[in-house]
Amino acid sequence: MTQAQSPAAKTWRFIEVAREGAVEWLTLARPDNFNSLNLGLTEELYDYFGSLPERTDVRVVVLRGAGKHFCAGYDLEDVDLLTVSVDQALRLQRQLSGVVLRMRRCPQPVVGLLQGAACGGGFALALGCDVRFAAPNARMNVAMAKIGLTGCDMGISYFLPRTVGPAIAAELMYTGRFVNAERALRIGLVNEVVPEELLLDTARELVQEMLAMSPVGLRLTKDGLAMAQETSSLATVMALEDRGQVMCFDAFMKEGVAAFHEKRAPNYGTGQ
Repeated sequence: MTQAQSPAAKTWRFIEVAREGAVEWLTLARPDNFNSLNLGLTEELYDYFGSLPERTDVRVVVLRGAGKHFCAGYDLEDVDLLTVSVDQALRLQRQLSGVVLRMRRCPQPVVGLLQGAACGGGFALALGCDVRFAAPNARMNVAMAKIGLTGCDMGISYFLPRTVGPAIAAELMYTGRFVNAERALRIGLVNEVVPEELLLDTARELVQEMLAMSPVGLRLTKDGLAMAQETSSLATVMALEDRGQVMCFDAFMKEGVAAFHEKRAPNYGTGQ
């Protein structure tokens, strides 16, 4: 992998971005602090994911944490920043939640690799990923429920019941109870549990299958899947699906069909 920075980047201090073809590997880089979300890390994640809608050179993002943990949640050393005033607290809170919102709105699929703690805000980041792979030592919880806050934070009340159902979501959100990797797999929180040393290879295998889709097809699939989860109207979802298919017919379908018949990988060119 080669080091790369998005056009929107300043000088990254708390994240690392490595490039591998059309894939960017985004690493939370505060390992001595268990990659906890301080103000600086939050700002950099907000800027990075905000740059992605304009970046047709990046087709997939893999999110991981440096060291022993994915992300232990909000950095409790920064708690005083949230109690200065309601105005400041709301601004900082909206930046935190905005990271997850930007993850969901960016057209690139985001693959999360979880090891160790994925707690609180780290759990929210994991839920913001499209696909999640976990190491056997992964442990996640709604940690904010244990420090005097609500269990509704950074999109957790939206994503968690849609992922595991309302009853299990209620159990986890009302208590802050930990979920280990085995149970996370059983209830659908993660796609697969693999040895930690195989997390990268597992992600690469999936990413290569994603990259086999046409560039526009992959982006519109993420867009369509997100919209389908946010509306109860079948007609609206089908209209969105129809639009996406028509956009891909002329640009990519002929090559896709030809490659299928000729038993080769399709060459969709650089069209985005």
